Amino acid sequence: MTAVVGSDDILLVTLDTLRYDVACELAAAGRIPNLARHLPGGRWEQRHAPGSFTYAAHQAIFAGFLPTPVGPGPHPRLFAAEFGGSESTAAGTFVFPESNLVAGLTAAGYHTACIGGVGFFNRRGALGSVLPGLFAEAHWSPELGVTSPTSFEAQVELAARVVAGLPAERRLFLFVNVSALHQPNWFYAAGATADAGDTRATHAAALEYVDRHIGRLFAAMASRRRCFAIVCSDHGTAYGEDGYTGHRLAHPVVWTVPYAHFFLAGPR
Repeated sequence: MTAVVGSDDILLVTLDTLRYDVACELAAAGRIPNLARHLPGGRWEQRHAPGSFTYAAHQAIFAGFLPTPVGPGPHPRLFAAEFGGSESTAAGTFVFPESNLVAGLTAAGYHTACIGGVGFFNRRGALGSVLPGLFAEAHWSPELGVTSPTSFEAQVELAARVVAGLPAERRLFLFVNVSALHQPNWFYAAGATADAGDTRATHAAALEYVDRHIGRLFAAMASRRRCFAIVCSDHGTAYGEDGYTGHRLAHPVVWTVPYAHFFLAGPR
């Protein structure tokens, strides 16, 4: 990352609440082609979430603690705040003295922009202002939130405007918190009803919806120069496994998440 920061644009997409098992099944079945074509080997990497719900996970992610590879570590990190005794800071890690990655990239000359999704990014109170408050530019509206069936389309359109409005020479760190996977997601499955509620199948349908539009996000971010992209879940969620529903709990379907990073080639 020491060679990436300062040269490339950077995109971080958190597919909020996306389960690892669902993500892998859809990739293997050819149901998310726009995402799968960018996954190394066409497969998601299995990782452990840094938190069991959005706020905790994103506080960790913005401190440089992306989802952790499975298996014994230490695992070198892409980004890290300066911290004495860190065993996961390696030679290629981008290390910053600030308390969070957003501030570190700002100091490195990046414009930082947040396109929020779930309620922790809605700026409707002190708690909902903490995470978006890290960024120079932050956006949220009900059209981007969990109750909107067209939330990701609206997020992509907004991202394209952010990219287009930035001077060509200015580097960009764009963060998008995708709300579509989060409950409620029943409206993404044909024939589903609010009374029937959210299920693993409607969760999968929401990921298919995201995949239909994510190519436009990637194209926008690659329109100026090469872009380093990280696409991952912040945590999973339960749909009745062992009697559990939701997240902010310790269960494998919550702690196990999909992860990928890759380059988007810039203009030729």
